[in-house]
Amino acid sequence: MTTTSSLGDKPRRRLRRVRAGAALTMLTPLCTLVYLATTWSGPNRPYMSAICVAMLVLAAVALAGAGAIERAGHRATVQMVGLVINLTGFAALALLDGGLNSVVGAYLPFLIIMLAVGMPLRPFLAVAGLAVALYWAVAIACGPGQLSYAFIHTIHTGIIATLCLRYSAAMVSLQRRLSDLSRIDPLTGCLNRRGFEERLANELAEADRTGDSAVLLLVDLDGFKEINDRFGHQAGDDLLVWTGRTIDEQLRTHDAVGRVGGDEFAAVLSGIDADGVPAVLERLHAALGGVAAAGIGYACYPAEATTPEALKEIADRRVYRDKADHDRQVPAEAAVAGARSDSTRRQSAKVSRHERRRRAIAETGRLGISTPGMGLVYVLLFAGGHPHRWLMTTLLAVAFSLGVTTIAAAGSLSRSRFATLVMPIVGALQFSFCTIVVCLDGGASSMVALGMLTTMPLIALISPRAVLLPFAATAYVAIAVFVGVSSAWYTIGHLVSALVVSVVCASRGRVAAAQRRKLRELSRVDALTQCLNRRGFLERSVAELSHAQRHHRELSLLILDLDRFKEINDSEGHAAGDELLCWVGATLRERLHPHDVVGRIGGDEFVVLLSSRSAGDTDDVAGELEAALAERIGVSVGAAVLGRHGTNLEELYAYADAELYRRKVARGRGRSRRPATPPAPADGNALAA
Repeated sequence: MTTTSSLGDKPRRRLRRVRAGAALTMLTPLCTLVYLATTWSGPNRPYMSAICVAMLVLAAVALAGAGAIERAGHRATVQMVGLVINLTGFAALALLDGGLNSVVGAYLPFLIIMLAVGMPLRPFLAVAGLAVALYWAVAIACGPGQLSYAFIHTIHTGIIATLCLRYSAAMVSLQRRLSDLSRIDPLTGCLNRRGFEERLANELAEADRTGDSAVLLLVDLDGFKEINDRFGHQAGDDLLVWTGRTIDEQLRTHDAVGRVGGDEFAAVLSGIDADGVPAVLERLHAALGGVAAAGIGYACYPAEATTPEALKEIADRRVYRDKADHDRQVPAEAAVAGARSDSTRRQSAKVSRHERRRRAIAETGRLGISTPGMGLVYVLLFAGGHPHRWLMTTLLAVAFSLGVTTIAAAGSLSRSRFATLVMPIVGALQFSFCTIVVCLDGGASSMVALGMLTTMPLIALISPRAVLLPFAATAYVAIAVFVGVSSAWYTIGHLVSALVVSVVCASRGRVAAAQRRKLRELSRVDALTQCLNRRGFLERSVAELSHAQRHHRELSLLILDLDRFKEINDSEGHAAGDELLCWVGATLRERLHPHDVVGRIGGDEFVVLLSSRSAGDTDDVAGELEAALAERIGVSVGAAVLGRHGTNLEELYAYADAELYRRKVARGRGRSRRPATPPAPADGNALAA
C-alpha cells in the first residue's frame, strides 16, 4: 500500500537527478582540460581552458546547491540555463579548436542525442534549435570547407535524435499502459485492490493537505455465492461487471471505484462529509436493488478515523449492520439475465506480449536505414571525384536494404525465437559494410566516420547489453590505428564522447526495462494471494495449451471453489477471509510442481493448469489438494483433460465448471439449477473477460 513516506520518494528522486546531471556536466570540461594540457602548444588554449573552468564552476555550484534548487522549485529553470551555457560553451570550444571536425567538434551532436532520450519534447525542440544554430554558426565562421560536414551531420544527428525520441516515447507509453493494467481489475475494469489502496492513500493525503474531508464506501453483495451456485461462474462474472459499472455511474466522475474482493467493491469520495453520505447510499441502494442488492457501509475522514485501516474497520461494521437491517435475497433469474445482457465490459489498455521487442527491432531497422542513407547522400553529393565512389555506393545500398527488410519483418521477428540470433547478425553485417566505407573514405576522421559513433547511444538504449557496442568501439580504434586519423586525441575525444552518452542511455534503458518487468508482473499477479490473476492466468494458459498441443503432452485444468467462504467473511470479518485466501494460494503452490500454473480468477475461485502429472493422475491430484485444504476449509474441485474434454481453455473451463458444481451438489455443499452432468465441450468465453 502507498504510504506517506513512499509519496515523498518523488522529490528525493528529482534531487538525485539534479545532482547526477550536475556531476555528468562536469565530466566533459574535465576531459577537455586534460586534452588542452597535453596539447598546450595548440591555438587558443588559454581561452578554451577558461571556458572549461567556468563550466566546471557553474556545474559545481549546481551540485552543491541542488537541495536548495529543488526546494525552491527552480529545478527546470536551472537545468535549462545550464543547458544553454553548456551548448554555448561547446560551440565556443569547437570554434576555438578549429571547427566541427576538431577534437571537440562532436560535443554538440552527442549532447543533443543524449537529451533526446530523457527530455520532454517541447523543451528538447527549443534546445535542439539552439544547438543547430550554434553548430551552423561555427561552420560558417570556419569557412566553406565546414559546410558539407555541417550539412551531413546535422541531418544525421537529427535522424538519430528523432529515433531516440520515438523509441523513448513508445517505451513511456508502454510503461504507462502497464502501470494502468497493474492497477485495474481485469474483469470489471474498476481499480483492483492495489490500485484502490494507492488511490485511497493519495486521496487521504490530498484531503490532509487541503483540510478537506473524504468518505470511504464499502459495498458487499448479498448472496453472491448462491448466484454462482445457481447460474454458474459466468453469470456471476457478468453480474460483477454490471455492479462495478452501476456503482461508477452513480458517483461523480472524479470518485474512484475499486473491486477489492470477490464480491466486494469500494469507493473513495473526496470533498464530501457525513451529511452528504445518506443521499449517496440511497442512490446506490436504489440502483443495485433487485439485481445486486448489497450491504453498504461508510466511514468519514478525518471525523471518524485518520488511517485507511481504521476507516475500513468502521465501514466494514456498517456493512454488516446494513445487511442485518434488510432482507437479503438472491435475485430472480430474470433480474440476473437482465443484468447479464447489460454487462458491457470496459475496454482496458492493451499491451502486446511482443510490443517492446517489435518496437526495438523496428527502431533498429530505422537506424540501419539512417546511417547508410546519410552515407549515400554524402557519396552522391559530395564525393564526386572519389576513386571508390561506386564501391562505397554499393556497400551502403546493401546496408540500406537490410534496414528496410528489418523494418518489414519486425512483426514476425518479434514473435520468433530466432530473433536474438538474426538481429545481431544483421547488425554486424550493416556495421561491417559501413566500416568498410569509412576505411575507403580515409579513416576515423573522415566525414562518414562520425556516423559509426552517433549510432551507439541508440543501440545502447534499445538493448542495454548490446554486444555491438564493444564491436563498434574496437572497430573505430582499429580504423584509427591501421587506416588513419588526424590525431590520437581526435579518436579519444570522439570515442569517449560516444561511450559516455551510450553509458547514460544504457543506464536509462536498464532502469526502464526493470520498471516494465515489475509492472508486467504486477499486472498479472493477484495482489492478495500472489497467484496469477485472471489476466495472467489467461496469458499463461494460452501459451501452455499451445505448447502441450504442439508436443503432444498431457494437460489438465482444475477449478477449485471454496465451500461456504462467504460465511467466514460474514462471521469473522474480511481480514480473516483475506488471510485464508492467502493460505489457500500458498498451499496450492506448495503442493504442486513449479511448472504447474496456479491462479485466482474470482473471490474464492482458484484454477490450476496441471502439466507435471499425467491425465490419469488428475483425479488423484484433485483429491490431494482437497485433502490439504480440508485442514481449514472445504473445497469442491472440477477437472477437465485436454483432448478428452476440450481442445481450448474455454471448452476445458466449461466442462470443469459443470463438473465442479455436480460434485458440490452431490455433497450437499451448494444448490444448482444447472444440469447434473457436464455439457459437451462448446466454445465459450469463460475466462477471456
